[in-house]
Amino acid sequence: MLHGRLAAAVTPLRDGGMTLDGAAFGPYVDFLVGGRLDGILALGTTGEGILLATDERKRAAELFITKAAGRFDVAVHCGAQTTAETVELTRHAVDAGADAVAVIGPPYYPLDEEALFRHFEAAAQAAGNVPFYLYEFRARTGYSIPLSIVERLGHLVAGIKVSNQPFEAVEPYLLEGLDVFIGAEGLVDEGLRRGAAGSVSGLAAAFPEGGDPSKRAALERFPFQAALKAVIGLRGVPVREDVRPPLRTLSPEERGDLERWLESS
Repeated sequence: MLHGRLAAAVTPLRDGGMTLDGAAFGPYVDFLVGGRLDGILALGTTGEGILLATDERKRAAELFITKAAGRFDVAVHCGAQTTAETVELTRHAVDAGADAVAVIGPPYYPLDEEALFRHFEAAAQAAGNVPFYLYEFRARTGYSIPLSIVERLGHLVAGIKVSNQPFEAVEPYLLEGLDVFIGAEGLVDEGLRRGAAGSVSGLAAAFPEGGDPSKRAALERFPFQAALKAVIGLRGVPVREDVRPPLRTLSPEERGDLERWLESS
């Protein structure tokens, strides 16, 4: 089971974001381990997972797991547009040695409760004995996972990552027996007071040692994934700013603003 502080890891890319940067995974994982995190969520929203091809997601998961070498937990996000791909990615993550699996609901099509239940049930069953976490992020999927689905899944679900805001949108998921991880940095303290098991922070991808949650708002002035990668690079880790299109890198003006902000923060 997951616990404590997890980073929503970036995925190192090169060649204009079109290729995994395999050489950067080791130094990046070492950087995160040095921040005394309890683990990472790989290939989630911060990690551009939904933009990568299936084989790329598999390879990236393998790299994160191998480079972590048991030093902290590696949860792998396996949510995809189809149930078949979600199951395939889940089975691969399990076989690769992931400590946990997380799945967000498919975006785009309207799905009724029965369709969503079948989707998550198939993924949870594919996870087998590896802890399975739902990933609730209404701003990205366009809908929230109904609590009735959480109840129907029952023992198949170890917990849920909730990235919703404000706290009123998190509160319904703080269910007894469910390990809840808070995604919005500004809501972590309240979530922990209310019984959450920990946090999964995009900010921690660049600042694993912790710090002021207000840094999130400062970074969100820029294209977020590119800004995080730029900060990681500026902190001495060989991670490039490259992101997978249609995400974009920073303009020269944005890069200058970001460097000045980092120097003053």
